[in-house]
Amino acid sequence: MAGDRNIQMGSGNYNERIEGDYVQGNKFDGNKQNLAEAASEIQALLKQLEETYPTESTANQMIVAAKAVEQIESHPTLKQKAINAVKEGGIAAFEKAIDNPAGAFIAGAVKGWQEVK
Repeated sequence: MAGDRNIQMGSGNYNERIEGDYVQGNKFDGNKQNLAEAASEIQALLKQLEETYPTESTANQMIVAAKAVEQIESHPTLKQKAINAVKEGGIAAFEKAIDNPAGAFIAGAVKGWQEVK
């Protein structure tokens, strides 16, 4: 619901301007939910990969990130979630939400996917 709402009352008027999406009077912000959901799934994937691949060096962290990108690409739903999260929340917020040294590499890949679309 958006627009102006004017209610005439016996002793005066009540005027309100509504902007944005509202659900039961509360502004709904799906951006944070999408960002958190995509980041959570990618964090779980990274933890799983880190059990197999060492991450002591930057080179090894990049290998884990590359494996994660391969896995994300092979799961279209997760790939789309990541793209939507970057579109809605921004690349910096997405990278921060992943909270992993591999996050910057993955965020860069997602940004590339977004630009291709």
